[in-house]
Amino acid sequence: MLSVNLSERLCLLCGLKPGQPIVVGVSGGPDSLCLLDLLRSSGYPVIVAHFNHKLRPEADEDEAFVRKLSDRWKLPCEVDSAEVGLYADEHGLSLEDAARLLRYRFLFRVARQNGAQAVAVGHTADDQAETVLMHFLRGTGLNGLRGMSYHVILPDFDDQIPLVRPLLDAWREDIVAHCAARGIYPRWDASNESPAYLRNRLRHILLPALETYNPRIREALCRMAYLLNGDYEILTEMLDKAWATVCLGEGNGYVILDAQALRGTSAGYRRNLLRRALKQIRPGLQNVDFAAMERATAFVEQNAGSRQIDLVAGIRLLAEGDRLYVATWEANLPGGGWPQLKRSAPPMSLVWPGTWEIAPGWTLKAERWPNPALAWEQAQGNANPYQAWLDADALKVPLTVRFPRPGDRFQPLGMAGHTVKLSDFFINQKIPRRARSAWPLVCSGETIVWVPGFRPAHVCRLRQQTRNVLYLSLTCSKEE
Repeated sequence: MLSVNLSERLCLLCGLKPGQPIVVGVSGGPDSLCLLDLLRSSGYPVIVAHFNHKLRPEADEDEAFVRKLSDRWKLPCEVDSAEVGLYADEHGLSLEDAARLLRYRFLFRVARQNGAQAVAVGHTADDQAETVLMHFLRGTGLNGLRGMSYHVILPDFDDQIPLVRPLLDAWREDIVAHCAARGIYPRWDASNESPAYLRNRLRHILLPALETYNPRIREALCRMAYLLNGDYEILTEMLDKAWATVCLGEGNGYVILDAQALRGTSAGYRRNLLRRALKQIRPGLQNVDFAAMERATAFVEQNAGSRQIDLVAGIRLLAEGDRLYVATWEANLPGGGWPQLKRSAPPMSLVWPGTWEIAPGWTLKAERWPNPALAWEQAQGNANPYQAWLDADALKVPLTVRFPRPGDRFQPLGMAGHTVKLSDFFINQKIPRRARSAWPLVCSGETIVWVPGFRPAHVCRLRQQTRNVLYLSLTCSKEE
């Protein structure tokens, strides 16, 4: 009987505690009715939850059946419904994905409202074998081949209440026998016979064919899932250690990775670490395909300045120096400690001496330097890119601070008076693409005389004969 070792499955494998309520997803079929009967017979307070997908003519009859059974067994019952087909069309989902999404949203909502310790569903050993085979056909990795777990947190639905599968080691034929022995007469879903669904084709066509090679193929698939689940635990422990080294930070919709450290790992580590970053951002992301992971690892292996690609499911990869951002397109990424003008700020006039906040947290100070010889000496040995000494007699008053403009050119110190496109200068200096459009420029008329963070312009450089020196410094008072 299925009741043998049930307490072990419920307590040890599923982590359920006696006396605390459980929401049971009940479709009216044999699996869910068997699960409901076993839980209530074991003394657990259960709440029946039925979701009507409105996909079959018999759907309303199934709902009425579950309501009537709950009344007969004196169990609380929650019911909801949705036009799953319409939802799937509107959101570009398959019927199976839309049904799962809406059903699980409902089940976990009921669990929260009733203070339940878990949501229980009737997945069986047959379901496990079919799931592993389906993942194998899709070319999944170890995470897919390990199949389903007895106890799992699904952050897309709830980050605390687990989904449990107490019947994961029970075969469907035993479940049907249990229902018959207990006088339970389940509903039968005719769509489970339809070849329109991949899982049904696996169940009724492929698995019987494979049984001609191995009569116990279903057991073999479940055994493989069990063994790989143990291997996955070892891999997870190893990845946890690597993650602590590679992950630089996380935020709402983004993860920051150390690109150089990531490149230093093996290809297998890189794939799994990138997959973990994707899961951090979209916990419910299913089946990131091989091609997407290959694009991601190839992107990491490149070491070529600021760049980005659209990867998968609204997630991009953005490389900035030694930082790799795995982020949604709408994520508000943190700054890299750069000065950035406010988007609506007009050009700002500077008449020295004075102090101005030219960007949030960034203060520009301008003052005359009384000793030209000392200024020359300081400028020659300057190691701080956010300070500069300029020949004041080569400047027009007032100076202005403004945004970069299309077509801007710059005459960097040290290039013997040659000019370059400002856009090329930014690229050569590895200024991240997203930081360029709001980078502050100090200008004399139309001439750029200083790009803060870098060298001043050749035209206003200090010379031995300079008599009037302007000293500029840009300081940051906020923490990024």
